[in-house]
Amino acid sequence: MAVSFGKRLSHAWNAFTGDNTNGYSLGPAYGIRPDRPRLRVSSEKTTIASIYTKMAMDASSNSIRHVRLDDNERYLETLPTGLNNCLTLESNIDQIAQALFQDVFLTMFDKGVVAIVPVDTTINPSVSGSYDIKTFRVGEILQWYPMHIRALVYNEKLGRKVEVLLPKSTTAIIENPLYMVMNEPNSTLQRLIRKLSILDAVDEQTGAGKLDLIVQLPYVIKTEARRNEAEKRRTDIEMQLRGSKFGIAYTDGTERITQLNRPVENTLVPQIAALTSALYTQLGLSEAVLNGTAGESEMLNYYNRTIGPILSAVVTEMCRKFLTKTARSQKQAILYFRDPFKLVPVSSLAEIADKFTRNEILTSNEIRSILGYRPSTDPNADKLQNKNLNAANGTAPPPGDPSALPSGDPALSLAPA
Repeated sequence: MAVSFGKRLSHAWNAFTGDNTNGYSLGPAYGIRPDRPRLRVSSEKTTIASIYTKMAMDASSNSIRHVRLDDNERYLETLPTGLNNCLTLESNIDQIAQALFQDVFLTMFDKGVVAIVPVDTTINPSVSGSYDIKTFRVGEILQWYPMHIRALVYNEKLGRKVEVLLPKSTTAIIENPLYMVMNEPNSTLQRLIRKLSILDAVDEQTGAGKLDLIVQLPYVIKTEARRNEAEKRRTDIEMQLRGSKFGIAYTDGTERITQLNRPVENTLVPQIAALTSALYTQLGLSEAVLNGTAGESEMLNYYNRTIGPILSAVVTEMCRKFLTKTARSQKQAILYFRDPFKLVPVSSLAEIADKFTRNEILTSNEIRSILGYRPSTDPNADKLQNKNLNAANGTAPPPGDPSALPSGDPALSLAPA
């Protein structure tokens, strides 16, 4: 039905002239996002921050879902719940699911422990356990109590982070599985951070523009008058250097100048290299993993040794806190899924697709979805069957099959003529 011109005119809206606030106060404003995690001031922002970011991106790229299992504890279906929506699509008004989990991992790597806080639920968790979660937030734990924690959580209604007292029974508290390597006071990572800070301080002193000169005067400085004269001479040399266009000064022929700002050999650089190598080994990392040139076996080792334990800790804690015993008895679970075809080169995909369909592991349409193609409308494309064998519906067998020969053919007789 056609809409009249008057109705179109009365309901028209323009983003530049309309009221986008709907009568509500906008609240406080910030130049940067106030809910983003901030790494500690002592955290080194070149080597360490890049490691944090790489591991957080790889861990958050895996899919986490609220699912139902079969009687053999195998994945059966994905449940259309608010919890699953938070895990797969939208965790809160500011973050998609992947962004929230990246914040979870960054905070966990930096602080050693992190809390996933259900903010909006259908029922008060303290009243009943049969509630569904609508939004999540990442919390930084400030204090520990026997049955509660005090966490710093972003409040989207106030536009700032606030301290909230939360029960441990309904809050997912995840400790970094690599805590002894990354967060202990004298761990490998913390020692590397301190060494890098010392190296930065040495570089700043070297590039501060100081000459570090010692001027040997032709007299003994023991009296107050001689000290005042030496101080005057030092000030005079400083004024000459500061006022000269090319930084040139003159001295008396009897004065001797000794320069101290020559580079002094120290063991900082070898120590940093050794600590970095040890950290990569303990984290299951390598230079090839960080720069994207690692092979399939190297990436598999990285995912199994580093990313796998981190994801297992997260999903196990969420399953323990966000799913009741009744829900778990109904075969509900929270699982993570990693796409095994991400590391497979294109040259190997054809052979893999043939083996998976021939051994009735994946259907043709499932292979097409992995490759990014639309599903085929052929009904056989959704069946787990070997396309190289004779179909059960009576279609012709492939060439070369003995069943394709007509009955009574001499080729079927094994006895000599």
